[in-house]
Amino acid sequence: MPKKPKITRRDFIKKSTKNGAGLAALGGISFITQREKVFGASDRIRVAVVGIRGQGWSHIHQYAKISNVEVAGICDVDENVIKQRLKDMKGQGISEPKTFTEFRKVLEDKTIDAVSIATPNHWHSLMGIWAIQAGKDVYIEKPCSHKWWEGRQLVRAVQGSDRIVSHGTQIRASEGVSEAIEKIKEGVIGDVYLARGLCYKWRDTIGRKGPEDVPAGVNYDLWTGPAPMKPFTQNRFHYNWHWIWDTGNGDLGNQGIHQVDLARWGLGVGYPNKVSAIGGHFMFDDDQETPNTLNCAFQFDLPNGKRKILEFEVRHWISNSESRIGRPEFGGGKEVPFVGAAGTKEQKRAPNSIGNLYYGSNGRMVINGYDSYRTWIGPEQEAGPSGKGGGNLHSNFIDCVRSRKQENLRSPIEEGHISCTLVHLANTSYRLGRTLNFNPLTQEVIGDDAANRMLRGQYRAPYVVPEKL
Repeated sequence: MPKKPKITRRDFIKKSTKNGAGLAALGGISFITQREKVFGASDRIRVAVVGIRGQGWSHIHQYAKISNVEVAGICDVDENVIKQRLKDMKGQGISEPKTFTEFRKVLEDKTIDAVSIATPNHWHSLMGIWAIQAGKDVYIEKPCSHKWWEGRQLVRAVQGSDRIVSHGTQIRASEGVSEAIEKIKEGVIGDVYLARGLCYKWRDTIGRKGPEDVPAGVNYDLWTGPAPMKPFTQNRFHYNWHWIWDTGNGDLGNQGIHQVDLARWGLGVGYPNKVSAIGGHFMFDDDQETPNTLNCAFQFDLPNGKRKILEFEVRHWISNSESRIGRPEFGGGKEVPFVGAAGTKEQKRAPNSIGNLYYGSNGRMVINGYDSYRTWIGPEQEAGPSGKGGGNLHSNFIDCVRSRKQENLRSPIEEGHISCTLVHLANTSYRLGRTLNFNPLTQEVIGDDAANRMLRGQYRAPYVVPEKL
């Protein structure tokens, strides 16, 4: 991995000619970057949503609610999904958009101002780079990368452009969570030395599914894209791709990236110096390749000779909540769940536990799920500041597209890449079965060629992440 000086976005952002080599390699496209647009308050921003079966449907809903924003295009490699979404949009009074089955065609459409990417993980970085080269603003679902190296290339593409690019760690838009982070910075719980992130979700077995014919209406070559071409199976396709290494990053990179990001944000740290992860795929005999139980530890060496620690845990199936609060007003020692909607199947058997805990020299903090926090101060654990408040990351993205102020992004892609680096390092540690020592300056694992190769990855031509940007 070549050494490259660290450049901040503010220092580096300027108008530049984009390189269209990635698109040209796919179809001989002669590509011209679209002209810079300046949006007024009354100008309609036209967004295309890419990957619309799962999270992309949520994107459509979010943009449809924002004033002067039009869902002008939807793109999916599965024509069956496109037909269903057109019906869904009509039923909810959302204007019918253009439809695309190839992302290249979205980028060629000069009437599209921005793209919102909600495809499987293995497409995120490459689509983001192509969109930047095409002069589009981009919202990229978490994680922004499937492999570490492509995430670095994505950041370089952003820094060499004037594009607005947001990472889909939506919790960063929460006013309650932002207030919690400010309280940590103010020293409410003292010197914070440890942060924990929890991802306890009820994940049932995916079973075993053998090879079968590709369903009618599905472009499986495009779906596979940069990943190795394998026989089609249902467990490599819709949603279950999360649990296959070629396309997903396990629950650490699925739900967990949100809480990894918050833990790192609260600690006030960047890249780690040492990473270790152990776990396994326990209990179920099925096609899942990624671990369903994983314990991760990240060490951060500070300039003053001190250290901070980040712990993260993925746990599946039968579990418990770890938000025990021993005060009468919170149940007298009963478990208070991070997340668990009333009346749901999950709440009846046991809630999911998703959240963060922070430990300092003068107290502790719990961030419950997505929008609220509580603190307990001193040896007596007296109730301290607390708060709650929501937010909308899609609205923040659109506001920044309109203003052209990258500094106002709640979840800039640079921060997303650092948090995704933790995910990739932990998964690599788990897969190789050893601790990794990472050098934040050279951006490489020290003395471990196998780890660096795994973080670099390989790509199936012609869907190749470009070396030069």
